[in-house]
Amino acid sequence: MKRKTSGPVFAAAMGLGLAAGAAARAAERFPTLTPDQMTPAQRKVADAILAGPRKSIGGPFNTWLRSPELADKLQQVGEHLRFHSSVPPRLNEFAILITARAWDADYEWSAHYPLAMKAGLEPSVAADLASGSRPKAMLPDETAVYDFVTELRRTHRVSDPTYAAAKTVLGDQGIVDLVALSGYYDLVSMTLNTAQVAAPADGPQLPPPSKGAKR
Repeated sequence: MKRKTSGPVFAAAMGLGLAAGAAARAAERFPTLTPDQMTPAQRKVADAILAGPRKSIGGPFNTWLRSPELADKLQQVGEHLRFHSSVPPRLNEFAILITARAWDADYEWSAHYPLAMKAGLEPSVAADLASGSRPKAMLPDETAVYDFVTELRRTHRVSDPTYAAAKTVLGDQGIVDLVALSGYYDLVSMTLNTAQVAAPADGPQLPPPSKGAKR
């Protein structure tokens, strides 16, 4: 017996929600779920995502729906970190791009590059980052964020000078939010790469890093 396909999930599936997901599919490890294929638990989570600010179950969400209770908790964390963080949007999006580059997560870069530009990140900073190089024209607050997240990811620790610089910019809450953002987008990137979700062909592309580039 087929489930009823009316309501917000179906509307979004026929519009930008699943259209974006379908454009980004790669090897069909997790084929895009249609409303008819979703369990009630999956539909509930999909509705919650579509009713929020993201309006799409593309990216990692289609994969996460295979574990709907986990998907619901993760999407709530992600919504908070993207839209309600104490970290300013320019720095938030910069940190996401740093994570996308670290994981060579093509879809993540394609999705967040336009958001970073809209938030005020200079294209030259993103271009250096995309090439696998330390950006040369970073503002002081961008330098603090870059040093913090790259040092934490590379050494699994943060030195006192790096911590102090980030705390001056972000404060205690911002430090916590930045650590959480980095960890969340590590998970997003791991999910995207495992699922082989490719960037849309008409979106910003993340090139392979230059050989020998310091990352």
